[in-house]
Amino acid sequence: MKIDVTADVFKLAQVFTISRGSRTEAKVLTVRVSDGDVQGWGECVPYARYDETLESVTDQIMGLPADVTRDALQNALPAGAARNAVDCALWDFEAKRLGTSVRELCGLDPLGPEVTAYTLSLDTPDKMQEQASAHAFRPLLKIKLGTPDDMARLEAVRRGAPTSRIIVDANEGWTAEVYSDLARHLVRLGVELVEQPLPAGQDDMLAEIARPLPVCADESCHDRASLPALKGKYDYVNIKLDKTGGLTEALLLKEQAIAQGYGVMVGCMVGSSLAMAPATLVAQGVGFTDLDGPLLLAEDRATPLSFDTDGVHPPKPALWG
Repeated sequence: MKIDVTADVFKLAQVFTISRGSRTEAKVLTVRVSDGDVQGWGECVPYARYDETLESVTDQIMGLPADVTRDALQNALPAGAARNAVDCALWDFEAKRLGTSVRELCGLDPLGPEVTAYTLSLDTPDKMQEQASAHAFRPLLKIKLGTPDDMARLEAVRRGAPTSRIIVDANEGWTAEVYSDLARHLVRLGVELVEQPLPAGQDDMLAEIARPLPVCADESCHDRASLPALKGKYDYVNIKLDKTGGLTEALLLKEQAIAQGYGVMVGCMVGSSLAMAPATLVAQGVGFTDLDGPLLLAEDRATPLSFDTDGVHPPKPALWG
């Protein structure tokens, strides 16, 4: 079997800003595995927050033996972007080789659409109110925050989208004091979930302060090994395939998190429909789905995912799975 890696760039529809910075394009790696007759593919987004670059992740992938199996892959690479792209490519390859679907290989029930959040980029209150107004028709909005003066942004978004459900992502940008002050206002404004209010590794205070609304671990949760450290601090976990290192671990993490009493959110980095496609399998029936990556792009894969009033639909075979 042959493994190929290419770097692809997708322009964003507009500047996307979080507490750690801004971007105008999504830089991804596309992995293809082939035996000469059948080809499977997957996508990952190397993430600087986890010390990943396009080059370092490419080196990890190209260091694998050509005949690597999904089982062997779990020990050959750590959880992260490199393992994700290869794992998803191997799932796609196996399904095509056997003439079946990844859903059937995983033993999952038939797939359906899932309502997905749409993310509003961090900006001035006026600009965020404009964003919220433009997307007030969407049932679920996700607000990027993470500064000490976010109260005005919260109020502005609620004015712009008075009937939308709202979740908030602080991207590790708050202190315990800032979050404690904001929490009651999050509840007042109808926010249903807050993601990663404190920095990973500095979040022990979440076990000591009041949590009047559910708190979701994002940067603090990568794979099943993360779960013990979350006890008493978080109510939800955000499962992203680029963190878990692929669909294989993501499904196992979902199962174990639910068994331990956590709610589940399935999220994404900013990537194409190819990156979201495997995540739609994990998103079935979860509390919150955030697979809006393709909606933030100005361009996408040739066979993109379908989004409508019912949410994000499972991928067509021409895309993945």
